[in-house]
Amino acid sequence: MTYLLRDVSTMTVRGLRLVSRDVDAIITAVLLPVIILLMFVLVFGGAVDIGTDYINYVTPGVILLAAGFGAANTALAVERDMSSGMVERLRSMPVTAWTVLSGHVAASLVKNLVTTAVVFGVSILMGFRPEATPLEWLAAVGMILLFVGWITWLAALVGVLVRSPDAAGGFSFFVMFLPYVSSAFVPVDTLPSWLRGFAEHQPVTPVIETVRSLLAGDVATVADPGGVAALAIIWCLGLGLLFAVSAGLAFRARR
Repeated sequence: MTYLLRDVSTMTVRGLRLVSRDVDAIITAVLLPVIILLMFVLVFGGAVDIGTDYINYVTPGVILLAAGFGAANTALAVERDMSSGMVERLRSMPVTAWTVLSGHVAASLVKNLVTTAVVFGVSILMGFRPEATPLEWLAAVGMILLFVGWITWLAALVGVLVRSPDAAGGFSFFVMFLPYVSSAFVPVDTLPSWLRGFAEHQPVTPVIETVRSLLAGDVATVADPGGVAALAIIWCLGLGLLFAVSAGLAFRARR
C-alpha cells in the first residue's frame, strides 16, 4: 500500500507539472468560466426572472461547467501519455503503471479547486452573497469534488480508449452539453417538456441543486435522506466507481 501511495503522489506531482507548463490550458481553464459567468449575469441575467438574484442562482452551474473543461483537458493528457510511449516506459520500471491515471485525476482535482476559488472570488465581487456556514461551505466543496472525480475518471477512460488528440478533445462537447441541459442556468420547469425529463434525470442537476442549497444555507433540503443531496451523492459515487474500474480495465487491455 505504501508504494502505491508513493506512485500515485509521484504521478500527481507530474500531472501538476504538466498542467503548469501548459500556459494556454491554464488561461482557458481560469478565464473561460469567468467569461461565461460575466456573460450570463451581465447579458442574460436581466431577462431571467427566477425570484432571486441571478448571480446567486448561476454561480454553482458555472463552477460545474468549469469542472467539465478541466476534465476535457485530462482526456487530452491521458491520450498523450498513451500515444507518446510514456506508459510503455513506466511498464518497464518498478512503478505501478496504472497510477498514471490516478495521478491525472488527482491533479485535475487540485486544478479544479483553484478554478473554483477564482470563480467564487469573481462572483462575490459581482454581488454573490452565500449564506452558508463554514461546515456548509466544506460540504459544498466536497460535493463539487465528487462531481469532478467522476467526470475526470470518465475523461481518463476516454483518453485511454481514443487514438488521437482530436478524438480526446471531442470529449469537451459532451461535458459542455450536460450543464446547459440542467438547472445550471434556468429552472428545469422552464424547459420544453421533451427536454425537461432529461434535465431532471441526469447527474448534473442534483449536484447543482445540492451545491446551491448548501451555499444558500438551506440545510433542510440537503439533510433529507431521500432528497436531492442523497441522489447527487449516489450519482457521483456510482459513476465514479464505474468509470474508474472501466478506465483501469481499458488501461490494462491496451498495449
